[in-house]
Amino acid sequence: MSEKEVILTVEGLKKLEEELEYLKSVKRKEVAERIKQAIEFGDISENSEYEDAKNEQAFIEGKILTLEKKLRNARVIEDNDVATDVVSLGSKVLLKDLEYDDELEYILVGSMEADPAENKISNESPVGKAILGQRIGTIVEVNVPAGVLKYQILDIKR
Repeated sequence: MSEKEVILTVEGLKKLEEELEYLKSVKRKEVAERIKQAIEFGDISENSEYEDAKNEQAFIEGKILTLEKKLRNARVIEDNDVATDVVSLGSKVLLKDLEYDDELEYILVGSMEADPAENKISNESPVGKAILGQRIGTIVEVNVPAGVLKYQILDIKR
């Protein structure tokens, strides 16, 4: 089975690299120190502090391995790779909700970077799938549990 490609913007790659560096340089040392202190308390067979620290260490090491794997399989989208004539990964898209007459702006990113709080939607989400590859002026329909949403693409930027 081949590894799943992880699609990242330059900003997303930088965030992952910073998180990995923090885990390796800061968190690893903190947990190692907690384990050392717990061992100094004596009998580790009934020492909950030791058990907690060992569990946290396992979690951190697992997270480091996951991040390293994702970075190995990363495909980075550079700004000049982002088209402005059609919606692509990395596009900033201005949509008009045709039912409520609202304007919404989203950045289309890979699933690893999706963050609705920052208006970053995944290319695998219903809206992301509907707008991917579409042009300015196109009206797309998005099937959601509540029915069908209709959006018109007003603008595409890098």
